[in-house]
Amino acid sequence: MTDERFPLRLVPEPEPQPVAPRAQRRLGAVELVPGRIRAAVLDMSGAVLERTETGYDAATALPADLDAALARAAQVFAGGPPQGIGVAAAGLVDPDAGLITEVNDVPALRGYPVVERLRALTGVPVRVEHHARLQVLGDRWFGPGRGRRTFASVSTGEVLGVGILYAGRVLAPPGGRSGAHMTVSASGERCTCGGRGCWKTVATTRWLQARALAAGLGQAMSLATLVAREDDAARQVLAEYAENVVLGLMNIQQLFAPGLFVLHGEAREGGERFRGLIEKRLRSDVVWAVAEKPRVVVSTAAVDDVALLGGAGMVLSQV
Repeated sequence: MTDERFPLRLVPEPEPQPVAPRAQRRLGAVELVPGRIRAAVLDMSGAVLERTETGYDAATALPADLDAALARAAQVFAGGPPQGIGVAAAGLVDPDAGLITEVNDVPALRGYPVVERLRALTGVPVRVEHHARLQVLGDRWFGPGRGRRTFASVSTGEVLGVGILYAGRVLAPPGGRSGAHMTVSASGERCTCGGRGCWKTVATTRWLQARALAAGLGQAMSLATLVAREDDAARQVLAEYAENVVLGLMNIQQLFAPGLFVLHGEAREGGERFRGLIEKRLRSDVVWAVAEKPRVVVSTAAVDDVALLGGAGMVLSQV
């Protein structure tokens, strides 16, 4: 189903499915990222009832090793089948085919049929989506996006990305891109994707720590430590980092006018000071005549549960 206003594939309306009484419903969620698989059973309010975590060697794992790790994680569903399972995956995904098509750090995940494997293990409906897009569903059902039909959910820190809910539907471009590789500087540094000037090169923890070191603030500087400092050098680096995060968000605001931006991940460490810098900058370049004034909030959900809430949110959207 395609919205003619945008050259994007939208998450389709689900087929009607028979469901259990509300009190008996359980939602399944899996997060699959380099080196780690987490799985959980949640109730209809988004509370985690059971969870498990298992690891694998991202660099050397074979598909059989991934199968074994997924089977260990799926044991959390043995106590009672959930209504379905939503998988939040890193890298590029093909939701229609049920595949993880590519993850740069995990060669074995190229073309990995995660939906087929989990269906065989659990016997319940399974769907995979990109991590950032599932995050927006978690916010829609369980977080600050409840009751809204349009808003954006933003991952910050080591992982950068944006999920967009537009007119009640998750915008889902083919290939699973999340915005981290949008070009924000034509003459910027080379990115891990091979491009130059990607948003990822200036708005992640890696950039923050390198910039803080260059400014004489020390190694492995965290956002929380930076915010706590009152010297001019720290203020300057903090302002630059907020500006870099806004570079990508401004593009999203100009294209889709989501109005609300929910920040996850590292932004939590920056507290009100960092949030305020981003909101002020977003508002400075937006014309209000027809667009909602941008508002920035920081998620209060446990950081580790963001992807799991998103997976549960996808099950709710499907069932």
